[in-house]
Amino acid sequence: SELRVVESRIHEEARVVQIRDPGVAIADDADSEEIRVLRTFFTDGRLTQYPAQAMKQKIVLDHLAQGFDPGVRYTEAHVNLILGQSHADTALLRRSLVDHEFLEREDRVYWRSGGSFPVRVP
Repeated sequence: SELRVVESRIHEEARVVQIRDPGVAIADDADSEEIRVLRTFFTDGRLTQYPAQAMKQKIVLDHLAQGFDPGVRYTEAHVNLILGQSHADTALLRRSLVDHEFLEREDRVYWRSGGSFPVRVP
């Protein structure tokens, strides 16, 4: 019946979402939850929506924090340029990065203060 066709289409679409390339770099040591969240919320390197759940927010924010080099100070305008490459609501992302302690801020100057760091083995 028609309902089965719709149901099968939903399952087909769900599989496509699970395997599509988010267009972002995923660390070799990323666990399955990190991979699933990045594939769910990123398409072609852009954040499609901001997650509602705190655990998913932290995964997304950790990924966004990778765009900031430790030890470098960024003006608010520069932070907006970096974040704008991923999502139009730079104010939301900027506040969230500060609130979740991925970035610190003082006098509209930002610097990376948290997040994961890739370990490079020679």
